[in-house]
Amino acid sequence: MKPSFICLFFLLLLCFLHCVASGAVRQRDALNKFYFNNGARRSSSSSSSSSSWASSLLSVSGLKSKVYDNSRLKEGDKVVRLPGQPEGVNFDQYAGYVTVDRVNGRALFYYFVEAAKNSGSNPIVLWLNGGPGCSSLGYGAMEELGPFRVMSDGKTLYRNPYAWNEVANVLFLESPAGVGFSNSNTTSDYARSGDRRTATDALVFLVNWFERFPEYKGRDFFITGESYAGHYVPQLAHAILNHKDRLINLKGIAIGNAVINKEMDSKGTFDYFWTHALIADETIRVIHKFCNFSSDAPWTAPECDRAIDEANLAVEELDVYNIYAPLCFSSGVTPTPKLPSIENFDPCTSNYVEAYLNNLEVQKALHANITKLNYTWSGCSQVIPSWSDQPPTMLPIIHELLSNGIRVLKYSGDIDGVVPVTSTRYSLMKLKLKVKAPWRAWMLNSEVGGYTVVYDHNLTFTTVRGAEHEVPSYQPARALEMIKSFLQGLHLPAI
Repeated sequence: MKPSFICLFFLLLLCFLHCVASGAVRQRDALNKFYFNNGARRSSSSSSSSSSWASSLLSVSGLKSKVYDNSRLKEGDKVVRLPGQPEGVNFDQYAGYVTVDRVNGRALFYYFVEAAKNSGSNPIVLWLNGGPGCSSLGYGAMEELGPFRVMSDGKTLYRNPYAWNEVANVLFLESPAGVGFSNSNTTSDYARSGDRRTATDALVFLVNWFERFPEYKGRDFFITGESYAGHYVPQLAHAILNHKDRLINLKGIAIGNAVINKEMDSKGTFDYFWTHALIADETIRVIHKFCNFSSDAPWTAPECDRAIDEANLAVEELDVYNIYAPLCFSSGVTPTPKLPSIENFDPCTSNYVEAYLNNLEVQKALHANITKLNYTWSGCSQVIPSWSDQPPTMLPIIHELLSNGIRVLKYSGDIDGVVPVTSTRYSLMKLKLKVKAPWRAWMLNSEVGGYTVVYDHNLTFTTVRGAEHEVPSYQPARALEMIKSFLQGLHLPAI
């Protein structure tokens, strides 16, 4: 493999490497080395068909054999109070482990926040961060859509008024084992991580979680996530459909700035760079002429190699996750907390979250079993050495979900350069769906919140104006309005 070809797949790591050099840890659900290195080397023969996925997952009888005794575990998981938690919290929260493989001692960690109002009737939303190998607790819960954010001292929490538990009961899952607090007694489990294992373990987790929380059985259920969760979410939805488990009343999925088609993800990234004035006209002209983005053809033209190198260099000093964001130049926390702002996201937030979740009192409050971990908590896994399988596209699975009446929301923050809006639009074109409700602006507080279009079979594509890779971080109000409308089956508000 040519060095410049390798550079392409590390393109989206450049921001991370730059920030590490300046003392900041800012992976924030980075599409890390497993996707851009291991996945790039894999043949496109990796199957993406629904039948292949069905045959590789647990049989119904195999799933039943992994339903363990969860009685009397719920109350032990209740979080009485998180260290630094503000006063006036009006919802219950739980955290702990659900065993997914008793023989190997593999268990997944979850954090569950009930809805602030009407928890007995509101739907359940499962949130998954991607990576692969990044934490839904550290990113999704603590930086994006959870009820709390961490202040700059790394010790104190403050409320997020745009948390998704304003409209749903929200379940955050750290997956697979080796991510965050999720772990295994069998360390070789980490080397077997991949898409299929992740989907299977998540399904086993859900079946057991509903045994632990039986009052939620049959409740409307939605799977959501971002980035590499563009693989996790549809695969888990497909696994649920394959088993037709009546405990899980799957209604829809929502994926943001999500990897769903490798060919279009790559092509769309460079087109986004050009349309946003990050690379030269000549660079994009050469890329279009000499680079082959299809998943089954290598890029061998030296002209392509040089153009890719030029594109890498052009964005090296940017946070590609938000091409307009300031960078973080701090390597830690502040002695006293700065005045926080939900509306103005602090680019050093990951530092504060990492300090908070490595606090032993916080881990104790969350019932995190730190005695089984020989590493500190980090935003993305330090123990998963490889990723075993990555189908190049999720489009066939998404098509099957739509055919089975599952509603799909694909959304994009429009200033993300990692999996940009252009990549998503190119991928959706490949589904060849007819437009049901034409492209239009949607509004919030008398301002354009973004744009939206609805296709046949209940697929909605929505942009969120001014949002980056992690949409709820920089645009929390717009993200909440978007997910609320989707859960309720409503169109986003018009002018």
